[in-house]
Amino acid sequence: MTFDFQPLTFFGELMEILNYINGEWVKPKVKEYFDVINPATGKMIAKTPLGTRVDVDAAAKAASEAFPAWRRTPVNDRVQYLFKLRNIMRENADEIARIITNECGKTLEEAKAEMIRAYENVEVACGMPMMMKGDVVEDIASGIDEMMIRQPVGVCATIAPFNFPGMIPFWYLPYAIAAGNTYIIKPSEKVPMTMQFIMKLIEQVGFPKGVVNLVNGAKDVVDGILEHPNIRAITFVGSTNIAKYIYATAASHGKRVQAQGGAKNPVIILPDADMEMATKIVADSAFGCAGQRCLAVSFAVTVGDAKNQFTELICDAASSRVVGYGLDSGVQMGPVINMASKSRVEQLIALGQSEGATVPVDGRGTLIKGYESGHFIKPTILADVPRGSEIAKTEIFGPVLSLMHVNTVDDAIELVNSGQYGNQASLFTSSGNAARKFRYEAEAGNIGINIGVAAPMAFFPFSGWKDSFFGDMHGQGMDAVEFFTQKKIVVERWPKEWTRKF
Repeated sequence: MTFDFQPLTFFGELMEILNYINGEWVKPKVKEYFDVINPATGKMIAKTPLGTRVDVDAAAKAASEAFPAWRRTPVNDRVQYLFKLRNIMRENADEIARIITNECGKTLEEAKAEMIRAYENVEVACGMPMMMKGDVVEDIASGIDEMMIRQPVGVCATIAPFNFPGMIPFWYLPYAIAAGNTYIIKPSEKVPMTMQFIMKLIEQVGFPKGVVNLVNGAKDVVDGILEHPNIRAITFVGSTNIAKYIYATAASHGKRVQAQGGAKNPVIILPDADMEMATKIVADSAFGCAGQRCLAVSFAVTVGDAKNQFTELICDAASSRVVGYGLDSGVQMGPVINMASKSRVEQLIALGQSEGATVPVDGRGTLIKGYESGHFIKPTILADVPRGSEIAKTEIFGPVLSLMHVNTVDDAIELVNSGQYGNQASLFTSSGNAARKFRYEAEAGNIGINIGVAAPMAFFPFSGWKDSFFGDMHGQGMDAVEFFTQKKIVVERWPKEWTRKF
């Protein structure tokens, strides 16, 4: 497939970031821009225009005007666009992955894996003709039938995070538009390039004008989305503090909301676990994407005799991980997103040390040859983290794994459940009884048994409990269908004497 736009460049001319509104590329009339930095090289690769509510209003107007015709488009016809979108995204998978690596910092393989999850959601949403079906019961009383039908809610929007610029918008977008809604995407100002490229693919697919729109910006654009009267439903992924703000503000303006918050994901290691397997999987979870994902393992709880062996193995795994620019061969972990994040993570490591933890593997002060301006932190282990310490509660969001120890599985589960978050919890064991107990009692929305990243497939909801999620329906699967549709109950009577005879 050929395109009428130029390939992106990262080290020459800066890429121009535009809005996409009503089927047209629009240059925002702004005075302020946010510098987009390649986290590995420290070089500027784009400048995000910090848009305003004017841009939101233009996108909301376009989406509102497009909604009636799009809603009336038969669902079988709507999903044909998604089949095309899935194919065109797969054909351009390598280019999308390179963009993600350059603006987000993860390795090329991690970026490719991210987009596989995006395609999966498009594929599941193609089943909307089945998923959107209603219910009917005849003769609830003599001659009276009752039915439930699902209808789209209207204009919807996603406020996306920096850590998965390609995947997370697709937890929501495909389901929303397949169900008959129109859409606005606000990517993180830190990583605007991925959605800029994907919107060019969406343009090639040929959606009707106004069905899918893109607005770039920061807080003013976010507030414009939260408060705009024409926007009916909002999704968000980010920190808990911002998630609470998104949820409260949008709800106060009468909108339905999904707000995914932060996490402090635990993993329990029992003495009967396969230690070699557990170590590899936990290391991949804790240090993959430089620890910048909401399902990353944050702390490991060893039980009984598991402590010494696991500690030795995980320290070896952390210290041997190859860190560098994600496009270079052999690199297993890239940088964190920016210098502010690097500084914050290093300060939290120091906090843990001051609270009594030891640092058997210390990734602070990392310099990678050839990329000395990059935002690198090597994998770090904080051992013997005191229970109740600040570092034991804080989401670090970097390549840092904390180690804690208890004597029994009951103590471990109690420790897991004492935290404020409930995004994911995992257990490594060869005992079915222990696994069932953990699955039954652990207070988290995503549970892994001998799994380090319990990321649900697209046909299951991405769950989250406690301060990790605010709302009722989650992203993906049937939860997404429920969120992006509203139920209408119809009760009908058609007496025989009213029936016209032919």
